[in-house]
Parts: sequence; C-alpha cells; structure tokens
Amino acid sequence: MNEGLVVLVRSIIGFFSLLIFTRIIGKEQISQLTFFDYVLGITIGSIAASLTTDLSSSAWPHWVGLITWAALGYLMEIVTLKWRYVAKVLEGEPVIVIMNGKIMEETLKKAKYRISDILELLRNQGVFDPNEVDFAIIESNGQLSILKKAEHLPLTPKDMNIPVKNSGISTELIYDGILIEENLRQLNKDKDWLMGELKSHGINSISEVFLVTLNPEGSIYIDKYDDRITKVTDIGDYKGPF
Repeated sequence: MNEGLVVLVRSIIGFFSLLIFTRIIGKEQISQLTFFDYVLGITIGSIAASLTTDLSSSAWPHWVGLITWAALGYLMEIVTLKWRYVAKVLEGEPVIVIMNGKIMEETLKKAKYRISDILELLRNQGVFDPNEVDFAIIESNGQLSILKKAEHLPLTPKDMNIPVKNSGISTELIYDGILIEENLRQLNKDKDWLMGELKSHGINSISEVFLVTLNPEGSIYIDKYDDRITKVTDIGDYKGPF
C-alpha cells in the first residue's frame, strides 16, 4: 500500500514536470524534430519513468536529472537561435539531392541516404515520377522539400483568372461499414438519399462500403471493401523473402 502511494505521488510529480518542460521546449521539437530533439525527448521521458517506478532510490536524484536534461535542451534551443554556426553544427543544414532534375549521388552518400529513401520521400510528397522534379532538398529534420519542373506545376484557377468557391471539408457519411447518421442530419440528408447514391454506383448494402465522404459542393467519394484490383503494383526495390 505504501509503495503504491509513493508511485502515485511520484507519478504526479513526473507528470506535471514533463508538462512544464514540454511547454517550454516542446514546440521546437514538434515543428522541427531533429535527431537530437528525438533523443532528448526519449531521454527525458525515460528519466520521468524512472522517477515514477524506481523505488530503490530516492526521487530527488531523478528529478534533478530531469531538470538538468530539460534545462540543457532549452539552453541548446536558445544557443541555436542566437548563433547560426552552432545551429549548423548541432542540427545540420539543408542539402540539395536533386538539382535541375539530376540526382546528386555524392551528396546522397554524404547524407547517408539511399536512392530508395529519396523515392519514398518523393512518394510522400505525391510525386511518383522523378522526371517531374526540378529540385529536391533534404531539410535538417530529414523531410524532403521539392520544386517541380515548370511543366508539371499545377495550373490554378488564379492562373486562368477563373473565380472559384472554397470546396470546404469533406464529411464522413460511412466509416468502416458504419453509417454515421448524425453527419447525414447535419448535411440535411437522409439514409434514402445515401442508398440512392450507393445504388447508382452498383452498391446495394452499406456493409459493402469502407468509406463515403461528401464535400459542401456535393462531390461524393465512395470506396468499397472489394476494390476489384486484380494486380497490385509492386514498388519494392528488391525481391525479399516477404
């Protein structure tokens, strides 16, 4: 019973300590999560866990360690803001890995990236053909920023001087085979209307549907469980055992 009470008190101390520290240094970690920030966050969390459950030692040393790591993290944040050279050494700097449509192999080696890593990051940006890319930059947090070639940039209504309305946010009507009646009512729709839309797409039952969304312009998106795709494209870079 006494041990449980001690753990409870330590948990409360560790919880509010982490809450305060993450308020101080957390925004930097979320917006620009470098490898150092990642390790710092894990270490502070590990110390807080030890503070909570390690009953073989007093809580004071753990709390001192928690404060020290958080203070050092905050100090490094201030230092990197004031001195660009220090930030460059500690956090790294952006590097160009594709220039004028050409892959910079030597830069990739220095950054310890494989071409398969770059292709994956491109796909995360919605680019499935490297021919579309003019410049690609690996940022200091490991994310990839791209500039498409001019002929692959999307033509916007502004370019054509065409007035458009905001499309708004799509609302889920069916999620994982479950009808969300509250969302239907908010859109002034009913189940009969929805079933009519489904039948127009050859669907007779809600249980056949994985996802249905509707945007304010009236555009409906329907995805069935059975997509009837007979051959799935393999984008792996080698034939492994799985």
